[in-house]
Amino acid sequence: MDIKAQKKELRKLVRELKKSASHEQVQKESACIVKQISELELFRSAGTVLAFWPMPDEVDIRLLIRKWDGQKRFLLPKIVGDQLELRCFEGEDKLVIGPSFGILEPAGEAFTDFESVDLVIVPGAAFDKEGHRMGYGKGYYDKLLPRLKNARTIGVGFSFQLFPSVPCEAHDVRLDRVLTPE
Repeated sequence: MDIKAQKKELRKLVRELKKSASHEQVQKESACIVKQISELELFRSAGTVLAFWPMPDEVDIRLLIRKWDGQKRFLLPKIVGDQLELRCFEGEDKLVIGPSFGILEPAGEAFTDFESVDLVIVPGAAFDKEGHRMGYGKGYYDKLLPRLKNARTIGVGFSFQLFPSVPCEAHDVRLDRVLTPE
């Protein structure tokens, strides 16, 4: 099976696993991951953090953003064409539904001071312990992360999203760390 077919099969498996996860499991595992991030020196020392506003089937890191907003500058991605643009998080009431996936996105001006981004918290479909990440197939983060030269990267996923290995291609960006509830 070629790598594209492997990725397609793994994405299908993860979608099924997400569907079968209970709301309680999702909330418990999300809280565990938020706690882990909060305790990391990498996070505590970061001034500017690129996070994400989660889709219903992703790790819910909203509590992290709410707790630390004002103490850190949070950025959120906005899908523009086939790229992610960064915007400053200015409160939940300033988020609007984006046209691509119905994801809540910030509406402000584009943030372009990429060198000031210290940490990126990255969602994904599947991860392995070596920092390999498989996204949802559009390559948004694989295009963005190389531009954030000073940033460290942390992938976050539920326990069922961690695999012994994840199929990778040359353009797939490896993360510095992966956090799951385990």
